[in-house]
Amino acid sequence: MSQEKVDCYKKEKANRKQIMRKQKIMHIVRSAIVGVIAVALVGWLGYSAYGLYEQNQPRDMAEVDYTAVDGYLQSLNLSE
Repeated sequence: MSQEKVDCYKKEKANRKQIMRKQKIMHIVRSAIVGVIAVALVGWLGYSAYGLYEQNQPRDMAEVDYTAVDGYLQSLNLSE
């Protein structure tokens, strides 16, 4: 081995704990980010599916009888 390789190996061996710690932290961070993205995707899909389900449900129709209001307005017009 050349002297450069020996020096590089010694540096790596001296910093191995720090390097392993950084790798573990990055693995945890990546896993957390992927988990958050997965939860957001599942939530968005669920929200969209619920919206489509509600959109396809029949709406209640209410009928209003305006004959009393029309009669009242006509009585106001007649009194003028």
